[in-house]
This record gives sequence, structure tokens and C-alpha cells, in this order.
Amino acid sequence: MKFSSKVERCGLSPMRKFHPYAVAAKARGVNIYHLNIGQPDVQTPSEFFEAVKAFEPPVLAYAPSPGIPELIEAVRGYYAKLDMHFDADDIYITVGGSEALSITLQCILDDGDEILIPEPFYPNYTTMTYTCGANIRPIPTTPEEGYRYADREKIESQINEHTRAILITNPGNPTGVILSHEEMEMLVDIAVKHDLFLIGDEAYREFVYGGQKLQSFGEFIGKAADNIIIIDTVSKRFSACGARVGCLISKNREFMNHAMKYCQTRLSVATLDQTACAALYSVGPEYFAAVRDEYKKRRDTLCRKLREIPGVVFDVPGGAFYLMAALPVDDADKFQQWLLEEFNDNGETVMFAPGAPMYATPGKGKNEVRMAYVLEAEKIERAGIRSDIYGSDHCPVELEIAW
Repeated sequence: MKFSSKVERCGLSPMRKFHPYAVAAKARGVNIYHLNIGQPDVQTPSEFFEAVKAFEPPVLAYAPSPGIPELIEAVRGYYAKLDMHFDADDIYITVGGSEALSITLQCILDDGDEILIPEPFYPNYTTMTYTCGANIRPIPTTPEEGYRYADREKIESQINEHTRAILITNPGNPTGVILSHEEMEMLVDIAVKHDLFLIGDEAYREFVYGGQKLQSFGEFIGKAADNIIIIDTVSKRFSACGARVGCLISKNREFMNHAMKYCQTRLSVATLDQTACAALYSVGPEYFAAVRDEYKKRRDTLCRKLREIPGVVFDVPGGAFYLMAALPVDDADKFQQWLLEEFNDNGETVMFAPGAPMYATPGKGKNEVRMAYVLEAEKIERAGIRSDIYGSDHCPVELEIAW
């Protein structure tokens, strides 16, 4: 049977593609330290579950397509505390940040269009772009330069007649790179100059480890109201990934009118999840301070273990909870498969996300991996990898786990 050429361009998620190997390893009794996916083990605030328990309507009905008013007002209040002011109709509640971004790309991209994204990038961006019939034009970076990309000449050199938007994750996934206020303003200026959408995926806004104030492209709405689109989510901020609630924010009325077509097509986001997520926005700043401290401890542990490995190239991430590293291996995919099929130390092994699918440039990232420091520091200590490079019939390097 014939399938869509758009979906056939897409690959499996690198965070999940090794799941069958992991299942087989666990069936053999092997314990796996999962550094491959951004699923935090930080406790979800109790306010979420209390709201679920208190939810007792006589009928579990559809919610309004834009979202329930209580949650929209909670989001507005959150941004108001950051001195960013949005009207209720500037905010649509979505099925996670992923749906917000998918709707955005469906609204702005046609076949043959291009979107600029710094690479490496969150690999699901590829699938979302390809299903629109569009292409990613990467803004190149290197591990040696700490994956930094905010250079006007570098960015503008990639813009052509097919460019429709620039997509920025800040703080970065998978790199943990944080933009300065000046770098963000430079990107806004480029978007306005070239009449492009500037999409800010800001799922990790709270997770910065150098004492910087929380930042958003929403700060620049006054000079680029028609250009800026913000993607937000409760998944990472409140450790509530399973709730699948995010939001799409823009003051571009024409764009939001088009986005509503998709919101109405999927009817609504789950009513119960929205109600519980509205309660999350009552959580105080002490929650985020404690979570930041915990992630910083985990980051520092991972960086210390990686420094013990000869030949590893990485930069200390400034935010989010990911680290991108170049390993002294030929092929990270084969390396990961070997770790799951053949390696174990005292019945344990480790998973990460291979880096090649996080690049649009063919051949790049083959020896790179993304590690998510979402486990307790003691588990990251245990999962630390030590590599001594020499040939092997089974793996690009011979490994031992540095316990």
C-alpha cells in the first residue's frame, strides 16, 4: 500500500528508538540508568493531585477549544509576574508543548519552505517540519564552540527566499545553551528585518544555573508583536510530563485565527488535566529554587564524571537538564546498541540519546550523544561512563563503567 511521502521522510525518535533493546535487556534482568529521555524524577507538586481529587463534575464534558478560562488566567498571571502582559485570546491551551509547535508549523509552512534551527536540536522538530512538507536549514555549531550559534552573520547567511521562520529553544535542548538578553534581541531584530516568524520554545525557562533572571522572547513583543510565537508547557516546569498540557502564545491575531482551526479540529485538551494544571500555577518560588538546586547538583555530577573520560568534548550546560557531548567513538548508535545487548556491570548498564538525528547536516553528530541529568546524583554517579579507546569487534570502544 502507498503511504505519504511526508511521513516516509521521518525517522523514529532517538530517545525511544532503542526501547525494544531496553525491554530485552530488562527481561534479562539488567538494570538500566535512563539518561536518554527528559523524564524528570522530581516530585510533581501535590497541588496537581489535590485538584484531581477535588474534581467532581456530574459530567466530564469537553473543554472550550482555546482552553478552560481558569488555566488561561493562571498562565496570564504567571507571565504578568515576569512583566509580560497577554490578553486571554493571546493564549491557547494545547496538548503539551509538542502540539503547540506542531500547530504553529502547520500554520506557517508550505511544501518547499524552510525553517532555520540551530543544530543540534530537539529531534522531534524534524518530524514536525517534514510532515508540513518543509525543510530544516540548520544554523551550524560545534562541540568545541560549546554549541553557541547567536552570531548575526552566521544566521543571516542561511536566510533565503524559502525561509519562513527561526525556531529557538532557550534554554537549549539538547545543548543547555542559554541566550543572553542581547542575543535574544539580535534574533528579534533579524526576524523583523526579514519578515520572519520567531518561535521561542521555552519549556525549560525556569532551569538556569548561573543566577540569571528568567527570560522570554515575550519581553520583545513591543517591537515584534507579529513575529513572535511562544511555546510553553507544564511538563518540565512542574515535572508533570504525563499531564500533556502546554500553550501557544502570540499577539499575531491572524496567526491565532488560523491556529484555532487546528484547536477546533481536535476539539479540546483534556478537561481534567487542564483543571489540575491550573492549580500548579499556585506553586511558590521556593519550589523552583529547590528544583534548580537539585538539577545543578546533578549537572555538576555528570560533568565531573565526563571529565574523567579521555577524549570527551563537552561544555557545561547553562540551563535545561541536558548535556550534549562528543564521545571518543565512531558511531553512537552502535555504541548504544552494544551497551544494551552485550555490556553490563554487576547487572547494570546505561542509555543515552544518540546525536546524529539531532542534526540536519548529513554526517554530523555521529559520535555525539545527549544525556539527560534527570536521575538523582547518586544514580548519575553510578551511571558515569569511562572509555578507554581501542578497537573492538563489538563496539567502537571498549567500555568499563566507572563506579
